[in-house]
Amino acid sequence: MSPNQPRVITLTEYEPVHFAPEEIPAEVGKILLRHYPNQVDIEFPTPKTEGRWQLRSLGWIGHIPLTPDLHLALLPKVPLENVFSMLEYAYRLKFDLLPGLVHCQSLAEFYERLAHVLALRVLDRGRKGFYRAYLAQAEHLPYVRGRLDVQPAAQRPGQVKLPCQYEEHTADIADNQILAWTLYYIAHSGMCTERVLPAVRQAYRTLQNLVTAVPHGPQACIDRPYHRLNEDYRPLHALCRFFLDQSGPTHQLGDQTMLPFLVDMASLYELFVAEWLKAQLLPAGLTVTAQEPVEISQDHRYHIDLVLSDNATGATRCVLDTKYKAPDKPSNDDINQVAAYATVKACNEAILIYPASLVKPLAAKVGDIRVRSLTFSLAGDLEQAGQTFLQALLQPMPVNH
Repeated sequence: MSPNQPRVITLTEYEPVHFAPEEIPAEVGKILLRHYPNQVDIEFPTPKTEGRWQLRSLGWIGHIPLTPDLHLALLPKVPLENVFSMLEYAYRLKFDLLPGLVHCQSLAEFYERLAHVLALRVLDRGRKGFYRAYLAQAEHLPYVRGRLDVQPAAQRPGQVKLPCQYEEHTADIADNQILAWTLYYIAHSGMCTERVLPAVRQAYRTLQNLVTAVPHGPQACIDRPYHRLNEDYRPLHALCRFFLDQSGPTHQLGDQTMLPFLVDMASLYELFVAEWLKAQLLPAGLTVTAQEPVEISQDHRYHIDLVLSDNATGATRCVLDTKYKAPDKPSNDDINQVAAYATVKACNEAILIYPASLVKPLAAKVGDIRVRSLTFSLAGDLEQAGQTFLQALLQPMPVNH
């Protein structure tokens, strides 16, 4: 490790790791406890831990720059190549257009290479000209522009500036603001090396002269309107959604802001299964809907992970709930939850989906509802695992032809 490179502590999902007291500064322990309690479980040195630190990743993967000298790398328990494939489906990144990404050796490399792709594509769009739109403006001006707002002007005849309403053809719109904010975030993440950082900064400066860097969340990248003038923004916003969705909590160390890159594997698994199913050629007449809202009672509102429904009648065939964990058998809470979803949706098929085979798989009746456990495995070839899952999902279900 060179003198300028930080020391990196690696943790694998749910596996506790112990460190001697001198290996982790006390202030680093406080940062983890204060800012990352959902991502990393930390035990300070006590007699209970035999005087050692104990760190355990809580189902998150990614990179946390704790201090300039000490970073934390959270590794997945599933093959890294499968994580990249899951991200491809989940965020519709179209890796066929981004060759080599699934062969990255680390999440940090994956992040950096995607950042480089985004920066280069923004620079290319800048050379062609960023998309502009007409925005309605209302302003007091020393001259008439657009339409004069007559009533306010008549009420104050002596005023120097006139109330005008006009449309401005501008690039300072959400389409470009999303790009600028994402590039700003990447540039401050500490995840990019000098191989890529200059391109990211150049892309941001190209937009900075035209666009206000307004904060945007990942939801701003979803279901945006596209047409022939901005269709090439679709993959750009897909990349932005990936970066904005994985931006974890920040913390300050002196005058330096630390911006981590964090992926919640439970959320990724849910999104991956949903997008994988949507991409399949389901039997005619079946539709998959993700995150369908449902109200079980006045005080209990939820979103069902997946709903399989009949196009012709609108009836729900099956409700599905993903569980990123590997118990011996489904818990009573999980069974009751998915059965409640089925009851509300008036269907008699409910399925719990796990990333690994259960020691005691479930096939039982809860009243009139059949509840099963199925596996969409993350251990091997994802496409093969998906086809096995799909076959088990559809086999017992009547399908309209």
